[in-house]
Amino acid sequence: MRICTTCVLPESFPSARLGEDGRCRYCSSNSKTKLDQQRLRSKFYNLIDKIRGTGPYDVMVAYSGGKDSTYTLRLLKEQFELRIIAVTFDNGFVSTRTLENCRAVTSALEIDHFIFRPAETILLEIFKKSLKPGLYPMKALERASSICNSCMNLVKSFVLKLAIEMNVPAIAYGWSPGQAPMASSLLQPNAAMIQQNQKIILKLFRSMVDNKVDSMFLDQRHYDRGRLPSFIHPLAFSDYKEADILKSIAEIGWMPPDDTDANSTNCLLNSFGNEVHLRQYGFHPYAFEIAGLVRDGYMSREDGILKLNTPPNPNVLDMVKQKLGVDEIPQ
Repeated sequence: MRICTTCVLPESFPSARLGEDGRCRYCSSNSKTKLDQQRLRSKFYNLIDKIRGTGPYDVMVAYSGGKDSTYTLRLLKEQFELRIIAVTFDNGFVSTRTLENCRAVTSALEIDHFIFRPAETILLEIFKKSLKPGLYPMKALERASSICNSCMNLVKSFVLKLAIEMNVPAIAYGWSPGQAPMASSLLQPNAAMIQQNQKIILKLFRSMVDNKVDSMFLDQRHYDRGRLPSFIHPLAFSDYKEADILKSIAEIGWMPPDDTDANSTNCLLNSFGNEVHLRQYGFHPYAFEIAGLVRDGYMSREDGILKLNTPPNPNVLDMVKQKLGVDEIPQ
């Protein structure tokens, strides 16, 4: 299979459109990444000034325990001196080392930390039914596997609901540059759009597990409170070098797990979701993110190719299949 000669996007990626020169449409277009980063950074400083001290915490960080969210936690705490509550959503497949990292890091940074673990039977049913192709639009599947989409929808809904109920004015995610659109890295959500999205996602989950996840979703009283928390993804407009990030978080007790795949530093379910996605759609769900990191100079093309082609741990795949109750990786 051909891949872009500049980044790592494969020709099987839905919107890659490799040209005669071998470059994908994203590498061929004019990029304004640096200018966008400067503009967003300025807006971020203004937002921080507005929200600081307006609630019991300045920001709620969706803390997966991975390298990027850990670095985000340290950045917001030490560079911007924000009052933070970290929230970890335990999906039942979090590496043991990751949970140890969460405790070590939040202790070192003196950050309040909340761990939420829904009933495992409900999550397993959702993840198993998320193996069916076509549950999510292709635009969503360009950035994440179907299983990851289901998991992240639960995380984002629960964190948003908790932030509203705790009167926290902003929610931060540790998404790397390329993992989320630049335009969404600093966002004041529209209540009507959030409500419509929640209805769609909740309808999907109810088709899987009836109303057993309703408690993780917003209801009318949350919208009636007025302005929703702002969403921020600080790494999208910060200097991003993986080696520097790993060095920084090692200083506060973070250690890399030895059982996760090449594209995750927290979740054991990730590699299984990647394999399912590859077989069903013909491209790696991290291809777009990695391509963006390579395109913007955050990662070498060689390292990007290595990340996308490193095989998963077969023992981890077997463990996931056993927990989900499936015999083979679905096609």
